[in-house]
Amino acid sequence: MASIVGIDAREHQPSPRYLFRQPVALQWFENGKLMKRQEGERQAAPRIGRFELFLDLLYVAILANFAETLAEDISGAKLVKYILILAPTWHVWADLRELMNSFYNDDLLQRGLILWVMAVLIMYGNNASLVDEDITAMRSTVGSYMVARISGSAAHLLYSFASYHHRRQQRLWVALTVISMLFYIPLYFETVSLRGKIAAAAVGGIFEECSWVFCFSPAAKKMLKAKYTTAVDIAHEVDRYAAFYIVVLGEYLYQIVVGSPAAVGFNLSLLHAVWVLIIAFCLNWLYAHNDGALQSTHPFRYSVYTAFAWATLHLPLVASLLASGHVAATSAVEDRFRDPERWLFCGSLGTGLYCLYGLALLYEDRDPPGTLMLSKMVTSDDSTAPVIRGESDSTSA
Repeated sequence: MASIVGIDAREHQPSPRYLFRQPVALQWFENGKLMKRQEGERQAAPRIGRFELFLDLLYVAILANFAETLAEDISGAKLVKYILILAPTWHVWADLRELMNSFYNDDLLQRGLILWVMAVLIMYGNNASLVDEDITAMRSTVGSYMVARISGSAAHLLYSFASYHHRRQQRLWVALTVISMLFYIPLYFETVSLRGKIAAAAVGGIFEECSWVFCFSPAAKKMLKAKYTTAVDIAHEVDRYAAFYIVVLGEYLYQIVVGSPAAVGFNLSLLHAVWVLIIAFCLNWLYAHNDGALQSTHPFRYSVYTAFAWATLHLPLVASLLASGHVAATSAVEDRFRDPERWLFCGSLGTGLYCLYGLALLYEDRDPPGTLMLSKMVTSDDSTAPVIRGESDSTSA
């Protein structure tokens, strides 16, 4: 463990026979100074936990189900429904990501929480696509979502008693999460019109996004007057976002093989499948290379504003590429696109590319002028940017 006053590294080394372990904050700010525990303490388990990756496997099926529901009947109403049922799954995933970023115990309690949330997500994923057809499916979807969010909040609340480093912000986050759940109560009642339910769900989703930004922003830290505040382990955050992005790109590849749509031998369907592969490969390439600079600063390290923008852009990014991936993969089965499929594919793929472009713009290009043949058109000014640079892979965002 790094040299932190009053903390003995040997005190927090887990016994190989432990079932439950007291949560210990991995990184935090103390009076504005970054403090971080030694990475060696977590070398017993990978930085991205095995059970976090197992959680992502369930999202492969859930996201594929949502994309297929949209592709079966492409319309403006179905697109709105697709966005409204996809965003809650992102929020549940984000709850667990935040918890594992700050406290990664890998004990029985955390494993049980992941298993419980996954079980609830199975209920959500099976009912969400039917919310506009059956009131029971609507209630099952909303109920399972509320249970998943409250379960994550309960874990944060419990950990706030065990560790003081994130206490005030954790409790603020729990309070705002409980308030956000109130927006979904009208969805239980048959007397509320479908448009009213759509409005309630949209307002609830926006409130949840704004709550997340506020809870971990400098404004909240200033309001709480906290000596200890949250810090983000960038390596873990970036890896988790990248893992979810890979799950989304899997939608491009899944249907070009399952069911052997491109059999037999060399045919036009095989050519379509290969082109879909190339699209997915290029999208992964664009995400991995960011702005293409040889030397750049990640948005998490550059500024609190770029950090929040980078994280927030991922929701429209994954929503758009998930839809385009499913439609693109069906080209291996169908000879030609219908007009709705063409519009959905081009519109969602274009939206995804704009999001990737936005992510690239958030990086600070530190290459000297003329280093690359194509320089970055929009660059950040070091003299005016509100830079927050930590002593390690963490920032206050």
